[in-house]
Amino acid sequence: MTSPAEPDEVQNPALSYANERTLLAWIRTSLGLTTAGLAISQLLPPFGFAGGRRVVGLPLIVLGVWAAAAAYRTWSLNERAIETGRPIVRTRLSLVVTGGVVVIGAIALVLAAIGNVPT
Repeated sequence: MTSPAEPDEVQNPALSYANERTLLAWIRTSLGLTTAGLAISQLLPPFGFAGGRRVVGLPLIVLGVWAAAAAYRTWSLNERAIETGRPIVRTRLSLVVTGGVVVIGAIALVLAAIGNVPT
């Protein structure tokens, strides 16, 4: 006797696959943020501001770690929704990551401008 199929396999496997692809895209984004933060904090020449590399790099690392955790949580909630036939969850992941990159980029711009001002 065969075991019954998983509900998402019966209802719509394409939704589960799309959900997984979205998770993997967010994981790539989080790896990019984390890598950029690490490179900035360790490899970039110093700003004219003490600790400037860390002010820019560490928030990117934190944002990358948060994005990975939030992506997994969203994937998990969506899998349950798909299995039970409920609507998928709405998330603010895109808004938070975009806002974080904009704010951190603006800080980097200011620090770079300060570092290039002749004294």
